[in-house]
Amino acid sequence: MIVDGYNVIHTDDRYSALAGRDLDAARARLVSDISAWSAAEGASATVVFDGGGNPASDGVSHDIGGIEVCFSPAGADADAVIEGLARTAREAGQEAVVVTSDAATQWVAMGGRVTRMSSAQFVREVRPGSREWLEHTPAGSPRSRVDERIDPAVRDALARWARGRDR
Repeated sequence: MIVDGYNVIHTDDRYSALAGRDLDAARARLVSDISAWSAAEGASATVVFDGGGNPASDGVSHDIGGIEVCFSPAGADADAVIEGLARTAREAGQEAVVVTSDAATQWVAMGGRVTRMSSAQFVREVRPGSREWLEHTPAGSPRSRVDERIDPAVRDALARWARGRDR
């Protein structure tokens, strides 16, 4: 799954209301939800946030909670990164789902075994109470949400990466 992070955040009040108060917290909640979904579904996921306007953004992906998270590099928007990831999957004959409601990105990304899901549809999939995966944990560990288990240092790193600061 390739997720257009800010597109999803701005699709649903659960994320957008939080983003209005604390964008770092909204990103962390989305990453947490996707991480839990990915673990429960046994699927890989990459979340791409737009970092193109940040001259310090290098586009490097980071593993957070078992998923890849990246901010597009300076001068490139998230759509370009998403389209590139979809093209790579398509050319390799791999299945991929692109989550975005951006029509242009959907048309560029689709083809072969690459399909799309609207951001609204994805939010319905990850909405609390809609699926058991939200509380997914490895066997034997206490049940809790992934965003409650994200180490504060990781949360701080995500905020720094968003701003293109030190790694």
